[in-house]
Parts: sequence; structure tokens; C-alpha cells
Amino acid sequence: MDEDELANLYRQKPLNLWKKKRQSELPNLQIQKMDGRLRSTPLKELMDSDELVAAIISRLGMVRAALEGHGGGIKVEHISEEELGLDLILNLDGACIACGAAPGTLQGIQADLLATGEVWRIRFSESLLDTFDELGREFVLKFGNVTFV
Repeated sequence: MDEDELANLYRQKPLNLWKKKRQSELPNLQIQKMDGRLRSTPLKELMDSDELVAAIISRLGMVRAALEGHGGGIKVEHISEEELGLDLILNLDGACIACGAAPGTLQGIQADLLATGEVWRIRFSESLLDTFDELGREFVLKFGNVTFV
């Protein structure tokens, strides 16, 4: 290999690494783009849409990372448009069920969604209580600061 070939090979290496990194970032960029679109679309316009749950999740702050990092999710059991805003009954899905951090997750979901100004009331499905052991159920009812129906 002569000097020119070696120099070209050396120059090409960072370019190849950059291309590989860029390709791995494309899915994240697409998710960010979709999140931006969902965040800018009012939830009331998505009430009957398959994108409702994704739009709700896009509005979550730090609790979103916990949900996604632990393989959990959200189910919308009920949504209605009231004079004061949207009324939601939510349930947890996946690994979030019976997780020891669930009380904090519920509080985080509630706080983040109420902060949007689109939602006036959030309640959680009473069936969630059945997923906790006795101590967990007692704890979430006493200190969770969330409502179950």
C-alpha cells in the first residue's frame, strides 16, 4: 500500500464512522419528529385516534423514561371532553403493573398531564389496586395522592 492509499484509507475511516453513527440516529430523529407532531396536536383532536396513547406519552416528562425503560405503558380506559378539559381514566400496562415504583409513576403521569392544561381530571383504574400486594395497595391509597375508580 502506497502513501496515497494509506492516507485515503485513514481519511475514509472517520467518514465511515460518522455515516454509521448517523444511520443509527435516524430512528431517534423520526421518533422526535413524531413526538413533536403529537405534542402540538391537541389531545381532544386525538380522542378517537390510534395515536392517543402515543400523544399522552409524548406529554410526559421524566416519568416517560421510567415507563419506557421498564417496559411499561399506559392504557386509556376512558376519555371524555368536559367543559373544563379532558377527563381521563388510565391504567398501567406491561411491566409497570405491580412495580414498586408504581405510586411515583402514577403521581408523575398525573402531574405531567395536568400541567398541559388540556386535562382537568385524571383518575386511575381500580383494577390497578389488585396488582399490588397488601402493603403496596395500602401505601398507594394512603400516600399516592391519586384517585382510583
